Amino acid sequence: MGSSTSSSQSPDPPTPANPVPADSAEAPTPPAAATLFNTCWSCRLISGSGLLAAGSYVYLLARRPMKMGLAPGPGPVMQMVIGISIACWGVVILVDPKGKAFRVA
Repeated sequence: MGSSTSSSQSPDPPTPANPVPADSAEAPTPPAAATLFNTCWSCRLISGSGLLAAGSYVYLLARRPMKMGLAPGPGPVMQMVIGISIACWGVVILVDPKGKAFRVA
């Protein structure tokens, strides 16, 4: 019923989904963003103590069945490891060993 016509034009080549300009690909991150967290004592105190509390909560929640006499399975053991890791991350933020390693004039 209808007629089809063919065109002699070739289709456009596909464009990338996320084109990145050449200038922004090699631009370093500004140092002001990295130093803001290191100089803000209240930011470190709140985030470090929050992570410490969250890690303690996860750890104690996994220990609750063991206090009732149940044998620990792989799930609670992994939960305890994750809780200890979160708590250690909070301690690292509070102590800030990287900032203490270099003398800042």
